[in-house]
Amino acid sequence: MMLMRIVVAMTGASGIMYGVRILESLKGKAETALIMSDAARKILEIETDLRTDEIRALADRVHENDEMDAPIASGSHTFDAMIVAPCSMKTLSGIAVGYADTLITRAADVCLKEERRLILVPREAPLSLIHIENLLRVKQAGASILPASPAFYPRPEVLDDIYNFIAGRALDLLGIEHNLYKRWGPEE
Repeated sequence: MMLMRIVVAMTGASGIMYGVRILESLKGKAETALIMSDAARKILEIETDLRTDEIRALADRVHENDEMDAPIASGSHTFDAMIVAPCSMKTLSGIAVGYADTLITRAADVCLKEERRLILVPREAPLSLIHIENLLRVKQAGASILPASPAFYPRPEVLDDIYNFIAGRALDLLGIEHNLYKRWGPEE
């Protein structure tokens, strides 16, 4: 069985654990390539006790954000999907207008132009009209928007439950089976 090839990017928005949990959840279920922006590394240090090398070890491949010659920067290199979690408004803006000045925005641009799955997990509140217009623009271009808005019907008890819900919804969008959260509705 061939594993999906997924690019996971983490940017400088708060909520770095969403990206970490997604990467952890893909272990053994997909082949992953990781890109972390400089701001994401700073947020990791601020919001967690994790080290960058621990996160890098979760991925099958790691690329630097300025590595514009990485295979994933080209449409001729095949990968199945990309998740940007968390997705900062700066990164969203670059993706929305096609300003591919980093590997993260270039790989996202590749997803859109090659009609591959692109999932953005924005973590910002409140949203300005500019943010909303950029979200609309990337949605119209083919991206999936997965706001970092956890559900409470599964009755989360700890932060991990909230991270698991968002990671599970990302895996749902990719069609990857998981048991990260309790689904809505009666037990079957």
